[in-house]
Amino acid sequence: MTDILSITGLVATTPRHLVTSDGLPIASFRLASTQRRYDRGAQKWIDAETNWYTVTTFRQLAINIVGSIEKGQRVVVTGRLRVRDWQTGDRAGTNVEIDADAVGHDLAWGTAVYTRSVASTIAHDADLPSDRAAVLDGGVDGKGSDDSDDSDGDAADDAAGTARPLEAALPF
Repeated sequence: MTDILSITGLVATTPRHLVTSDGLPIASFRLASTQRRYDRGAQKWIDAETNWYTVTTFRQLAINIVGSIEKGQRVVVTGRLRVRDWQTGDRAGTNVEIDADAVGHDLAWGTAVYTRSVASTIAHDADLPSDRAAVLDGGVDGKGSDDSDDSDGDAADDAAGTARPLEAALPF
């Protein structure tokens, strides 16, 4: 059985990136997740114990992690939990790992600016129905805009071949 969970925490190590001999990109980092609770007697917030996770990402997510996540940032991680016991000589322990499906900044602690990566755009656009793919390619008519309403007075721009951006609500 696979346990899927979401964890919020602090990126505790600089994300490490490698590419296998088969060309598979992998990135990993340590995540510290500390629960806080309010102590009414002391009238202040106190930290409980910290749980430590190794977060591992693959493929495009791994590539995007390297360009987006830094040590010290607060993130939300969603993925599959794996708990592994290990033993080396007289030492033994347990590793708690998350194979991440999604990683993003925790917006409760700050702001972020999203930039869609080209490689993921190409992979996802191939799966789009033809009408949505056409919108992404510049409009259903292929021209990038509908010239029937020229309320902004940019007819000269349209005639010169400078298409206005297509405004469409996209579900992604």
